[in-house]
Amino acid sequence: MEKAKEETKEQEMSFLDHLEELRWHIIRSLGSVIFFAIIVFVFKEFVFDNIIFAPRRDDFITYRFMCLLSEFTCFKPPEFNIIPRDFGEKFFTHLKISFWLGIIISFPYIFYEIWKFIKPGLYKNEQKAATGMVFICSSLFLTGVGFGYFIISPFAIKFLAGYTLSSEEVINSSSLASYVSYLTMFTIPAGIVFELPVVVYFLSRIGILTPAFMRTYRRHAIVVILIFAAIITPPEVITQILIGIPVIILYEISIFVSARTQKKYFSDN
Repeated sequence: MEKAKEETKEQEMSFLDHLEELRWHIIRSLGSVIFFAIIVFVFKEFVFDNIIFAPRRDDFITYRFMCLLSEFTCFKPPEFNIIPRDFGEKFFTHLKISFWLGIIISFPYIFYEIWKFIKPGLYKNEQKAATGMVFICSSLFLTGVGFGYFIISPFAIKFLAGYTLSSEEVINSSSLASYVSYLTMFTIPAGIVFELPVVVYFLSRIGILTPAFMRTYRRHAIVVILIFAAIITPPEVITQILIGIPVIILYEISIFVSARTQKKYFSDN
């Protein structure tokens, strides 16, 4: 009885120790987000002039690149005004931008903290197999965010800001909060979607997902991907294709990842 009580006490202490460790990982991650958010908040003019408002200017890198390709692919953003509609809109939008950019910049460190918490619970061979996971996840997320910012945003701005209802002159304008919300919607979800191969790896590792299942339901997955692309992008075919094609490619890569994982961990079963 005494031995059982001691074992129970050790398990409870171990559980509490894990909770304490998790708490510090969360605190350090939040500290990183707050640190970079403060930096973004302080350098507001640089952030808004060179990052937030850059896709609405003619000299944005995407417009210049498309015009260098050919006259057929060349396009420019329409002129439109950004007007704060509410009394505190500029301030609260500034806070929102600082928070989201703080998360984006901190993502590699946040995932590093997550990995430090998960890693001790893995076997040595699993730790070895997952070498470089922080780099891979961070690279995929930042690539997705960059894709949303440099590819999706310019086409979406061109379509949404240039959309007309009649032949009568209508002044194009947008509230600051609306513009920032759309820009956020075009970037952060793309970063999350680009994590698909990593998600497939872990699901395949625990046996939930198989390459045969992914191949069987490939057509269904493509339909779901196109629907998802239609949800997170404006109702414009080119933009939907731009987000749909990379995700379909990621799906095919994920099938390869699942097949490699199954071969490595389940080939003997």
